[in-house]
Amino acid sequence: MAHTGTGFFDRKGHFFKTARDATVSDLAALLGQIGEGESLAPGIAYMLLERRSEIERLFAEHDRMLEEEAVMKAARAGAEPADNVAHLPARPAH
Repeated sequence: MAHTGTGFFDRKGHFFKTARDATVSDLAALLGQIGEGESLAPGIAYMLLERRSEIERLFAEHDRMLEEEAVMKAARAGAEPADNVAHLPARPAH
């Protein structure tokens, strides 16, 4: 007897039985060919999906560090004279 089912498609239109498999396919395509011969991209894509929360946490930390770095650079740029000339203190008269 016929029955219905649910399927998932990756960005290329390939059918997969699970959302995980479709997402791994998309990630592997994004990574491209890795290594000689058979690509390591599908295995790496699977690991990326499995460690998603840790990876997202790392990217959040990275974004915060970039913001801090931008603030420090702006502070340094604001502290420098506009003409980029360092003014030395006056020497005492002898």
